[in-house]
Amino acid sequence: MSTVGVVVEYNPLHNGHLYHLQQSKKITQAENIVAVMSGNFLQRGEPALADKWARTEMALRAGCDLVLELPVAYSSQPAQWFAYGAVSVLDASGVVDSLCFGSESGELASLQQLASLLTEEPERFATLLSELLKAGLPYPSAFSSAAETYLQERGMGEHAYSLTQPNHTLGLHYLIALRKLNSSIVPYTLRREKSGYGQTDITDAKIASATALRKLLLGESGSLDQLAAYVPASTLAILRRETEAGRAPIHWDSFARPLFHELYRHAAAELAEFAEVSEGLEHRLRGILSELPEYSVAALLEALKTKRYTRTKLQRTLLRILLGHRKELLSPERLAAGVDYIRVLGFTERGRLLLRDMRRKAKVPVVASAAKHDSPYLAMEALATGAYSLAYRNAQPSDALRDFTLSPVRLSDKMV
Repeated sequence: MSTVGVVVEYNPLHNGHLYHLQQSKKITQAENIVAVMSGNFLQRGEPALADKWARTEMALRAGCDLVLELPVAYSSQPAQWFAYGAVSVLDASGVVDSLCFGSESGELASLQQLASLLTEEPERFATLLSELLKAGLPYPSAFSSAAETYLQERGMGEHAYSLTQPNHTLGLHYLIALRKLNSSIVPYTLRREKSGYGQTDITDAKIASATALRKLLLGESGSLDQLAAYVPASTLAILRRETEAGRAPIHWDSFARPLFHELYRHAAAELAEFAEVSEGLEHRLRGILSELPEYSVAALLEALKTKRYTRTKLQRTLLRILLGHRKELLSPERLAAGVDYIRVLGFTERGRLLLRDMRRKAKVPVVASAAKHDSPYLAMEALATGAYSLAYRNAQPSDALRDFTLSPVRLSDKMV
């Protein structure tokens, strides 16, 4: 059975994602789809609108056969490590033949050429990148600028356009990860249609970005009914159920009190030990607390933001402090080792057969519960779920232990 892998967040799953799934299967001629999905915290350092089990069900009902978890160690990272972690999961599964990702151009050749040049991080490129980072540029901007300069110096500047848009950058890092892992997975790309990544306005009758949909839902007059035209009926039904249960919608200010508790109880020197806290940010964090008018994460982010510290960088920083992720847990050396387990979040009947095959072929243990495997990354995941449960409106102590107590989501063919 041929299988295509996709890397997703589904925050929430919308009609554009549905198109991606359908087209991924079509262009790769795959029989199955395996999704690697971020857990409760996402690439920009944000909490997911709904928890990972709800979003797993969205994925299965939209056509995915098997959903695997991208550990939080990778899911809230810049493109380099986010992509590496996701590809590591797909490669370690032993059952994925191809990877299909969205891009602004839908053109793979130039990205492949860039990946072949940058995989080993040439000395000149590494020097350029280091200089730009020291000058205060955020990593994505520094990487793109360094790559553009490096390519122009080699007479290949016409390819640099690929790195000016976020899906191209992420796609490039998928390709680099495939090379670094010496993976046999074959890459494909689809042109992103009608709505750009992170686009906040809605310009189409059926397609809108997840960012625009969250903005619509979380606005002062927002309601689930306003999402109906842009998401599958199954997504809307799941969001209604989760909202009624008090488990959605979740956003950063849902974590204001536990976050501020962590900020107040750590001195600046202690804050400096957390991942993402760099360049004196610990002093800015401590110094700005007394100036805030209220316990608001949105207000804190706005007060902290500078040219050096982008909102995404700050969100990732606050998330690492909230979750207790210290630098040694997320060192480049540890991240480069890849995943040491594969967590199954859900499957259909077709996925069950694929899972049986994966248990025989996987390069690392396949687990369904945090209690089934001893791994620092899995322990981090369980603690992240505990922290995420604090945002539920009707939270119960048992919600914090869902990583240990919940089985993977399973849909029969009749339910899909």
